[in-house]
Amino acid sequence: MTHIRKSFSEDTVFPFHFVYRDTKSPQAELPDHLHDRCELVYVYSGKGTFFINRTFYDMGAGDLFVIPGNTIHRATPDADHPVTSTAVFFASGFAQTSSLGDSYSGLHIFDLARKRKHYKVDLTEPLRGKIENMLSEINAELESKAAGYRHAIRLQLQSLMLSLNRLVLSAEPAAAADVQIGPQWMKEILHYIDSHHAEPGVSLSALAQKVSVTPAHFSRVFKQLTGMNVTDYVNAKRIVLAKELLLGTSESIDTIAGRCGFESLPYFHRVFKALSGITPGTFRRVGLAPYSPSPPI
Repeated sequence: MTHIRKSFSEDTVFPFHFVYRDTKSPQAELPDHLHDRCELVYVYSGKGTFFINRTFYDMGAGDLFVIPGNTIHRATPDADHPVTSTAVFFASGFAQTSSLGDSYSGLHIFDLARKRKHYKVDLTEPLRGKIENMLSEINAELESKAAGYRHAIRLQLQSLMLSLNRLVLSAEPAAAADVQIGPQWMKEILHYIDSHHAEPGVSLSALAQKVSVTPAHFSRVFKQLTGMNVTDYVNAKRIVLAKELLLGTSESIDTIAGRCGFESLPYFHRVFKALSGITPGTFRRVGLAPYSPSPPI
């Protein structure tokens, strides 16, 4: 099985990772497509496409992408105009604020993206400048490592999330059109898998037959556009569902494996560990544990 999981350091005190103003060619883009962290990607320059969950988006200067944890995604920079961007990765609890008597959630924009299955945010010009300044300040804190820098970064991240949440709370953003990448059947099959991945029989041959192309052609185009083969893609979707059920229900792991389309429990365990780095049981225990904020530095 191809590993499509991006790994982070196991720092439960400071679950934050930052890649500042990085320029990547298509060949240098990471092959990983799935991780547990929330992710923000802000684009400074260049062009490309971003495949997130089931949709292709154009990438350009001033674009912001909001990627909830356990969402399949892949950036493909233009070979002649490589993308320069900043990526922010953090555990969900790291950006949350304590309740102050209102219904505000620091992760509202991520919850909205997951619900709508739309991951690109239209930013105003002033907000673009504000975001760039915030990202620069976070980078300065990481480089200086002055006393309390972790606290400063957490506060800056929470301020960044507040600005983004106010943007989406103040207006209904118009959903950008799905960019047509590849043949029309590719778009149709991605939407089909999104709705039917937990059902038995979602295989390369069955999917190819559904859109009336040969399995070899289907496999080649699918891998070229998503960066994954069909089996890995379907399994990744199933593991995302399994994680939701592990944390959101008290069902047994055996029952969850069946509900997610896995025919055997050993195979479910093997796929889950390959994509998550831990077993289903460990994921359930860790996921239900409360987040502990950073101690004083």
